[in-house]
Amino acid sequence: MADSPGRDKQINYIEFNVDDVSRAKDFYGNAFGWTFTDYGPGYCEFNDGNLKGGFAHSDGVKTGGPLVILFADDLEQTLAHVKAAGGTIAKEIFDFPGGRRFHFRDPEGYELAVWSDR
Repeated sequence: MADSPGRDKQINYIEFNVDDVSRAKDFYGNAFGWTFTDYGPGYCEFNDGNLKGGFAHSDGVKTGGPLVILFADDLEQTLAHVKAAGGTIAKEIFDFPGGRRFHFRDPEGYELAVWSDR
């Protein structure tokens, strides 16, 4: 990773500690179409097509911290996918100076947001 040109001082990877790796894969795969590479029963890497990260099994998950924000071309359709995949909506779609967004909680309790400029 250190020898990757053009990536100096950029966020390179995000890791979520989860109670259930399989459940996290099901949710993010169904809601957003992410793909996964398994590295044993307690860890998998996800790929959203732009950024890679991981789901690591952990007892006693602590949610909170920075708000991870995803982009969507169709905000309403993405909200429907999040609900259908088992996410709960923490904040319905609202306007902000750059566009519109909503917040959701995944099955592990993490709060993320999805925004669109459309």
